[in-house]
Amino acid sequence: MGTTQLESVPEPKYWHLKTVLSEALDSEFSVGEILPNERDLAARFGVARATLRQALEQLELEGRLQRRRGVGTTVAPPRVGVSVGAEQHVWPGAAGDAWQPADSTRTAPPATVAAALGTDPEEPVHTVRRSRVSHGRPVAAELLYIPASSVPDLSAIDAPNGTARARAVLRELQRLELEGQDRSVELGSARADDAKELDRLPGAPVLVVTTRFFAEGRTAALSVATYRADTCRLTFGDSGGVEIHHGPERQAS
Repeated sequence: MGTTQLESVPEPKYWHLKTVLSEALDSEFSVGEILPNERDLAARFGVARATLRQALEQLELEGRLQRRRGVGTTVAPPRVGVSVGAEQHVWPGAAGDAWQPADSTRTAPPATVAAALGTDPEEPVHTVRRSRVSHGRPVAAELLYIPASSVPDLSAIDAPNGTARARAVLRELQRLELEGQDRSVELGSARADDAKELDRLPGAPVLVVTTRFFAEGRTAALSVATYRADTCRLTFGDSGGVEIHHGPERQAS
């Protein structure tokens, strides 16, 4: 592979190294191939390991690399394509929804969620956990928060827990007339629970899509969906929906 020494450049050294590494990924490595360890890579490019880590983290953020438990750093495959709520007036769980409900519990939500829902911070809400798989790979995990006032007729006897209860909560939610929704996207770091579900390392870059659903003049439900940043590229169409496109593009979005 030879040895490449970095010359003095005006931009940060890690950024220049990222470009050099990206070119190496294109010419020397294939999808799924494991990169040499940090010590060898730092020696090859004549940089400190801290500089190397910064470059690797940036390439991971851009979807070029994946860090996998028990494996190491590998060359990432192209981002998979899934639709993320292209319809503006559809409740979670409606026909055609690709999310799979896993469980539902009643717990007090985080303070920010309680504020968005307009509920007391100590008031338990229905928390539906859902997951999404595309091309055989986990791409997203979601927590859907629904106050009891949005599903007043839910029967705990009919669906005490688990997937059955999650489906029951979603069915009751759909009885409301959806008045609209809004959505925001931000870059975040994977929490331990999300990282495990998405086969990522804690702290790995993720895209957090927060959606508020409105009914009866209030926020009737709130979704916090965590997408793998190395897997998903989000774009916004004229309809206002969010989609994730599949293709060879590697740029960060």
